[in-house]
Amino acid sequence: MLVILLVGMPGAGKEEFVQVAKKRDYTIVRMGDVVRDYVQSLGYPLKNEIVGKIAGNERSKHGVDIWAKRTVERIKKMCGDKIVVDGIRCEEEVEIYKKNLKNVVLVGIFAPQRIRYERILKRRRSDDVKNWKEFVEREERELNWGLGKVFARADYMILNTGTLEEYHKQVEELLNMVESLYFYKKKGKV
Repeated sequence: MLVILLVGMPGAGKEEFVQVAKKRDYTIVRMGDVVRDYVQSLGYPLKNEIVGKIAGNERSKHGVDIWAKRTVERIKKMCGDKIVVDGIRCEEEVEIYKKNLKNVVLVGIFAPQRIRYERILKRRRSDDVKNWKEFVEREERELNWGLGKVFARADYMILNTGTLEEYHKQVEELLNMVESLYFYKKKGKV
C-alpha cells in the first residue's frame, strides 16, 4: 500500500491534489471528515468554531495524535493500493501513520496567506472562516498544533501559486514520480 499524507494550511490546495489523485484511482481519506463525523455524532452543527473546539478538546483528552489514530483505523478497513490522507496537522500524527502503515510519503503544499484566504472565501464550505479575523485565528490554532514542523519534514513540496491547470500538472508529475518509486520498490528493485 502506498500512503500519501498531505500537509498544508487551509486553502493551500489539498482538495485539488485530492481531485487529481481520485482520477488516478486513489482512495481518499480526509482527517477533517473523521473530525466532522465525530462532531456530528455528538449532535453539533458543523461550524468552524465548534469543529475547532471539539477537535482541540479531543486532542487535549486523548493526545495530539488522536485524529491520526482514528483515521488509521478507518484506513485499515479499506481496500486499495494507493491512498491519499488529507489533513495532517502535527508530527505525532505522521509518526502514527509511519508506525501503523507501510510506504508513507509526506507531501507539503504551500501557497501564500492572502491567496489561501481568497480561495477559502470563494469555496464557501460550511465550516470555513467568514472573515480575516477568523482566518487568522484558524491559522494560529493550526500552527499551534504543529503544522509548521510537519511541513518542514515533507518528503516532497509543491508551491501552488499559479493557475489551476499548472497546479494539476505539478500534482500529476509528483504522483508519477512517487508511484514509480513505490512500484519499483514493490517489485524488489530498490
